[in-house]
Amino acid sequence: MAERIHITTAIFYSNGPPHVGHASEAFATDTFARYFRRKLGRKNVTFVTGTDEHGDKNLRAATAQGLAPKAFVDRIAQAFRDAFATLNISYDFFVRTTDPVHEKFVQSMLQGAYDKGEIYYRDYQGLYCVGCERFYTEKELLPGNLCPAHNTPAELITEGNYFLRLEKYREQIRQHVLSTPDFIRPERYRNEALNMLGEPLEDLCISRPKARMDWGIELPFDSNYVTYVWYDAFWAYLSELPATDKAALAEVLPVSEHFIGKDILKTHAVYWPAMLLIAGLPLYRHLNVHGWMNFRGERMSKSSGNIPDPLEYEKTYGPDVLRYFLMREVVYGLDGDFTEERLIERYNADLANDLGNLTSRVLSMAARYCEGEVRAAPGAAREDVDSAIIQAFESAPARVGEFVEELSFNRALEAIWQALDAANKYIVATEPFKLAKKEDARPRVARILANLLEGLRVTADMLEPFMPATAAKLADLLQADEATLRAPYGTGLKPGHRVKPPVALFPRIEKPK
Repeated sequence: MAERIHITTAIFYSNGPPHVGHASEAFATDTFARYFRRKLGRKNVTFVTGTDEHGDKNLRAATAQGLAPKAFVDRIAQAFRDAFATLNISYDFFVRTTDPVHEKFVQSMLQGAYDKGEIYYRDYQGLYCVGCERFYTEKELLPGNLCPAHNTPAELITEGNYFLRLEKYREQIRQHVLSTPDFIRPERYRNEALNMLGEPLEDLCISRPKARMDWGIELPFDSNYVTYVWYDAFWAYLSELPATDKAALAEVLPVSEHFIGKDILKTHAVYWPAMLLIAGLPLYRHLNVHGWMNFRGERMSKSSGNIPDPLEYEKTYGPDVLRYFLMREVVYGLDGDFTEERLIERYNADLANDLGNLTSRVLSMAARYCEGEVRAAPGAAREDVDSAIIQAFESAPARVGEFVEELSFNRALEAIWQALDAANKYIVATEPFKLAKKEDARPRVARILANLLEGLRVTADMLEPFMPATAAKLADLLQADEATLRAPYGTGLKPGHRVKPPVALFPRIEKPK
């Protein structure tokens, strides 16, 4: 792993407010970024997100609401910013593709490609999907020329346009995918990309005539046209970094990690690499592809109205609950299904019972039997029954890190909960509440509680990338500063350290009868 990393979500299309699908991608990307900040240091990690604001779809959405397109996207961009603040998404840069610095950067890339002869003009007739904002070949469409993503008829459009050379770079991109097995993760999407690259490509139409659609970045070499929204959006991954000269970008791209949905695999696995190669830039490190988030078994869709608002769940259940559910329930790369009923089940079983109840029991016993003080060195003077909890919390952080780096977020959380299970079993096996009744057993009770408190400390540390608000609450209850939190098991909470009385982290939710 490099000592520097650049992480991005997709640049979210701003024809509507954020929904649970957007939140799911943002949570995974944010967890990845938080993990690497801890590993590499904050200054060595950049995290970019933002809104994709040009294009036909946004123009039509604005018109439908009786708004000018800029006023419409201003409102949507602010909705994303507000949502991400509430959801604790710790981005470094929020890029809007209507930002002047971004528009200028895109025009410089367009001019560079045009000057090289990689952009050319020709008359064209093609089948166009407004929802995807791209032309399709008949072979790519469903019977009846239906868009495979939106199931709506593609429109036949005839016009002169500018094109970017794709076929010229197809074999170079294909060879890179073949020679770099983890370039596209998980592997199923690598195989899909290889199928896309296995046959000749049509060059990419990268312009729209202003006579048809003028909401976009003007081509620097022809004022009668604006650029294709995807050509515009890709450069948002880089356009607002502090240094955007070629030398700086050549350092950032090889450590770039893009998180996207499977519906935009082709644009990122075929178009984006070609654009980078044309610009004389290296390719990104990983394309991390997730599945669709369904709602009650059906794909989320604005037209059907099944687009749950993540902020409503945050408001109802509190910080980190939706985040935990989506990260624990869904295998990254596969489709997931969201239901409120299943969220409540996870909440009660994992958060209220396992984590919340354990925290309350341990802090209550610490207050009752040790006046809230750590009175023994955790991990020291161990008995056989102590070995399981000590080994669990000594080994869990490394396992969690390995799972995060391979995008197995659900398995990382499972590893944390396995350690919590070891702690709960330890209480059952040692019965400190019974030992405390015997005066001569008080030193043993102190050692048991020291081991348990130390386990909670390591839990708070491991949970921070996944559940930052919960980790902060737990750290506060343990009165553990950042340096103490990061210590290996057995070296954090020293004898004499004091912890706070318990508070309910996750009060149990009673289901309506």
